[in-house]
Amino acid sequence: MGFTNLKESLGPSPKRCLTVAWGLDSEVLLACREALDQGFLAGVTVTAPPDQVKTLAEEVGLNLDGFSIRPAETPEEGASEAVRLIREGQCDLLMKGGLQTSVILRAVLNKERGIRAQELLSHVAVMELPTGRLALLTDAAMNIKPDLYQKQLILDNAIRFAWSIGLKHPKAAVLASIETVNPQMQDTIDAACLTLMGKRGQFTKPATVDGPLAFDNAYSLEAARQKGIESEVAGQADIFMVQDITSGNLLYKALTYVAQLSIAGVVVGASCPIILTSRADSAPSKLNAIALACQALAGS
Repeated sequence: MGFTNLKESLGPSPKRCLTVAWGLDSEVLLACREALDQGFLAGVTVTAPPDQVKTLAEEVGLNLDGFSIRPAETPEEGASEAVRLIREGQCDLLMKGGLQTSVILRAVLNKERGIRAQELLSHVAVMELPTGRLALLTDAAMNIKPDLYQKQLILDNAIRFAWSIGLKHPKAAVLASIETVNPQMQDTIDAACLTLMGKRGQFTKPATVDGPLAFDNAYSLEAARQKGIESEVAGQADIFMVQDITSGNLLYKALTYVAQLSIAGVVVGASCPIILTSRADSAPSKLNAIALACQALAGS
């Protein structure tokens, strides 16, 4: 299943409403327009100065039918208002507009008025592999250098998300630079611990976890065979888990710009999926992220 199949499987739904925090981003608004036109969103609420939204829409030839605008004077106010709409059940999905990621996350994590649902928020990037199937990469954008406990939470978030988009009993590869456990390399020890956690059912939903695995043998069955690695995950991973944000960000951008894979990103662990795209992402990429969040909402 690729992004095209995912969007086709959604079908029209009158229930999904999305709010864009500080929606002064033409690519975000165009992606929302397309999602409305394709029928997997019923409405879009934008928080921002109304005059600026209307001017931006005129500049890019955007039809605002199906949009509503909630006035906000600053990005911080826009983020707080968007989160309030989610918290009060007026909207189902939250999307980052033209504001800094830190601003929207502060509103999401606010102890009194936020929408945190899990102990830890993490980023999941979903990529369409050359074979046409979808796979997950986590965490390339949120948690800088997680310890073992945080890695357990990150992997648990990814496993639950995989189930929500239809990847049942996912196979998760915990990546490292080598495939053997080296006492001097903490990442390999953590990977082995996560593997054992998977075998003992310590994640919310069933998954097959294996690591440490280097990316080549996690991705390629032939590479695993050449190295003599026997694994249920090697060459067929549904989830690629990195050890820190640096390795995750490098891999994410290499897959996007060098391999030119279609990738969409969301943040999980809040009361709804948070569509957190880069300013450099195209409108089609942002549309994929919206579709992904809709599917996760339907499957949760």
